[in-house]
Amino acid sequence: MPPDERRIAAVVVTHNRVEMLQSLVKVLADTSGLDEVLVVDNASSDGTGEWLGGLGLDRVVGRTLSHNTGGAGGFHEGLAWAVERGADLVWLMDDDGTPDPGCLDLLLAHEGELDFWGPVVVDRADPERLVFPIRLPGGARVVHEMEDVRRAAVDGLIHGIVIPFNGVLVTRALVERIGLPRAEFFIWGDDHEYRLRAERAGARIATVVDARVLHPSVGALGTPMAFGRTTYNHTPSDLKHYCMARNNLVNLREYGGTLHALAFVAKTLWFYTFTRRDLGRIRLSLGAWRDALRGDFTGHERFLR
Repeated sequence: MPPDERRIAAVVVTHNRVEMLQSLVKVLADTSGLDEVLVVDNASSDGTGEWLGGLGLDRVVGRTLSHNTGGAGGFHEGLAWAVERGADLVWLMDDDGTPDPGCLDLLLAHEGELDFWGPVVVDRADPERLVFPIRLPGGARVVHEMEDVRRAAVDGLIHGIVIPFNGVLVTRALVERIGLPRAEFFIWGDDHEYRLRAERAGARIATVVDARVLHPSVGALGTPMAFGRTTYNHTPSDLKHYCMARNNLVNLREYGGTLHALAFVAKTLWFYTFTRRDLGRIRLSLGAWRDALRGDFTGHERFLR
């Protein structure tokens, strides 16, 4: 589709981070090529809704939800909203990331070649380090540094890999093919499931290594374990760990099979028994796995009270 005929909407999901949101919206409002910015406010209590209501920018539209649906629910809502408003491409991002100037242009250089693609997500305080480690295609190697990403790129791309939902572009055609993110996941695993679903549908997926989103560090993702043979995504947040354990088991059973799911269970038990001993985390994991097997996606709500 010629550039003057297609519409691009940015979708931002936010919750109680109004200062970060204000900074991001300023960047997006000044980004050429964007037709509109749609902000999904997950029932914030810090004045976000009021700020959005008084913004007065034609290209920025806010919608405040009645309750906090997490990133999964927010992107489910926002992506549906963008498609309803006629977007042909949707640029998805959290409120705590900031795309570099020119990030969208670098992504759009691959329009027509790809269906689901995005930038690298680097540490705001150390832009040569990835916030979300990347497992390189064709093996088990996980990299944390931009130098390794650049070395592995082919024609500026890492094919088959993307970090949703941090500055990724998705085509309307792909959304119509695979549907919307799983709102019931709340957080952690919804983005990965969407990528797996896209992959299963034959989507063309890639990371554009010259395009960057700056993001705060999120802690000890990719913590070494088992004598350095593998890594584990540890988080200090019980809410995040519960959702990760529950949703990851669902994803692995659906897309990898029983053996992959059992391997994840064993890995988690090893990590919190030997690498970072925490019996409370083991109990939390067991409860999350029980809920996953039951198809119960309400357990995270107790962490929100």
